[in-house]
Amino acid sequence: MLDGVRGGRRAGRPSAGSFGTFVVTYDPNQEPGHVTPVSSHAPHGRSPLRTVQVLGGGNAAGGAHVRSLAAGLVARGVRVTVCAPEEADRAYGFTEVGAEHVHVPRSSDPGSVAALRVACSGADLVHAHGLHASFRTSMALSGRSTPFVVTWHDRAHAEGPRAHFLRVLERRVVRAADVVLGTTSALVDRARRGGARDARLAAVSLPGPRSAPASQDAERRTPKVRAELGALDRPLIIAVGSLERHRGLDVLVDAAHAWQRLDPVPLVVIAGEGPLHGELRRAVEARDLPVRLLGRREDASDLLAAADVAVLPSRREEARSTFAQEALHARVPLVATRVGSVPELVGDAAELVPHGNARALADAVTRLLENPEHRESLVRRGVRQAATWPTEDQTVAQVLSVYDELTQPRPLI
Repeated sequence: MLDGVRGGRRAGRPSAGSFGTFVVTYDPNQEPGHVTPVSSHAPHGRSPLRTVQVLGGGNAAGGAHVRSLAAGLVARGVRVTVCAPEEADRAYGFTEVGAEHVHVPRSSDPGSVAALRVACSGADLVHAHGLHASFRTSMALSGRSTPFVVTWHDRAHAEGPRAHFLRVLERRVVRAADVVLGTTSALVDRARRGGARDARLAAVSLPGPRSAPASQDAERRTPKVRAELGALDRPLIIAVGSLERHRGLDVLVDAAHAWQRLDPVPLVVIAGEGPLHGELRRAVEARDLPVRLLGRREDASDLLAAADVAVLPSRREEARSTFAQEALHARVPLVATRVGSVPELVGDAAELVPHGNARALADAVTRLLENPEHRESLVRRGVRQAATWPTEDQTVAQVLSVYDELTQPRPLI
């Protein structure tokens, strides 16, 4: 047994040297979709790396990331097992990209830790995504020397006694993990304050196309979508997200009152469902606002491509907001609240306003609608900003480099 290995791996942990070394390269100039050559094939007579990815199933960004990561790892010869609820596999198709799926109930099920302990048996490395999945994984790995990586995609929010409980969970997780990857600088700082031995900023990409649809396709789809919504001859403003208080969609509805003075009056569409649906519907009907609540839509990307302005009115931190990324990729001007990591994500490529301020939101959107040159300027900045975000290939490359540190032994000199 070796006395030590690089990357801060725990002393006394047995070597996982039964697979080949990863050669990871990072090239910011490579074309989107390019697959970086990575030597992940095991030497003759040795088994390939086996990883277990653990997902709680409740975070859309986490589910999409795990599917993307699983696809990239499998393509490089890594064996991947995804532990997640059955509905998560149906939603994200982990098995479709070559991963094995093991059903593990949500955190409320007492059998989840036992199921994880069995699934992680014999793994070379375990990678958990999200706070609750990470906590259950830390319990499942208790007493084992398996390298443990955690990715935080977002911060869990709560008030009162539950807030204290979540802080306890966070400290337990970050102290148990060999490496904590945070999708924002704020999450990395939080992990370090909680006692993480090694916390790093994660290169987490937005899975899927990194550019706007071909102009011919967009021209064919956009009139159809706008006609369906009743916005052929009026501006279209869009927001997408669950109808929950922290999303700030009630502020967007309030802002719509100011746009009734414009000619033509813009149409606001909100795609999503949630507990605030009834409250928002009553507010719209009471003031006869130009707002449509569309419910859950499978064509959100087409709706976004057809819009004149996208709005992200969140009240609290949006860690690498998927909607903000999709808006910039789709070349749609974005108005967003200045919360959490949103400014870090979008840079100067969006109009940023204070959260909870309907007047500031209404004024920012009005300026964009009345100034085509300003809209075009934001679109150009958005293209430049989106080009700085990591690709899926770069995301996999970073994760593989972390795996390499934790599993490839190097004797102390």
